[in-house]
Amino acid sequence: MQSLSRVFLHIRSYPAFNMRMGLRSFASTASSALKWEGGVSMVQGASRGIGLEFVKQLLEKNAKGHVIATCRNYTAATGLLELKNQFAERLNILLLDVTIETTIEESAKFITERYGSLNLLINASGILSIPSVLQPETTLRKVQKSSLMLAYEVNAVGPILVIKHMWPLLKAGGGFGTERDVAVVANLSARVGSIGDNRLGGWHSYRASKAALNQLTKTMSVEFARKKDPVACILLHPGTVDTDLSRPFQRNVPANKLFTKELSVKKLLNIINNTKREDNGKFFAWDGQEIPW
Repeated sequence: MQSLSRVFLHIRSYPAFNMRMGLRSFASTASSALKWEGGVSMVQGASRGIGLEFVKQLLEKNAKGHVIATCRNYTAATGLLELKNQFAERLNILLLDVTIETTIEESAKFITERYGSLNLLINASGILSIPSVLQPETTLRKVQKSSLMLAYEVNAVGPILVIKHMWPLLKAGGGFGTERDVAVVANLSARVGSIGDNRLGGWHSYRASKAALNQLTKTMSVEFARKKDPVACILLHPGTVDTDLSRPFQRNVPANKLFTKELSVKKLLNIINNTKREDNGKFFAWDGQEIPW
């Protein structure tokens, strides 16, 4: 696909007597250059777990769709590399670290030059625990500033910065190439981020960071609606999924409440694919039920 700048330069080379026709051609070509049959999806945080499963199912269930998968360490993302071998023409893997904004900017630049638009952005990265660095707090006495700040940076600040830089691409894409009338931003949140649903306490850093993500997403959705952008922002609770993130905390989870990543992503994609403009700013559980703020 020609970049818009190349298309524009090509038209500027037309003879003067053909300029009107050239400009009409430019408008048509520029518009079509932003649209891709099957749509263009981006999964941020795609090296493993739920993010990797999103990439897999997006590629398998949409034979014409293109996917951009981002991760912090390309060489360690073996699952992504296997998918790249299988879907070489429709999968691009980019390096992106949500704590380094320049990597987000570089990803946005690549997507702009390669595709010109986005129809779906899934923010799947998140942290709950890191050995010797971050652990869910069971009491206020264990709360540390470093844990609060790290969880906030990765779980709340990072996704919002990604959306900020992808916003023009989402506006350009809208729902084109999909069965939706809008582009979708889906931020993976958690039920423990709900203030109204907090009955157990604990997990101060994680809860607060997800509550912050919820508020930032809601605030962003209000702006998108006011500007009539063809973008709907939703928050998704995937349930308790059998991944590296939840594995240290699965002991008390009933067997029927511990989901495979395949099942959880299938449920979440069903919500995403059926998202309408009026769903902008809503917080959904994996079963489609709304969660209180």
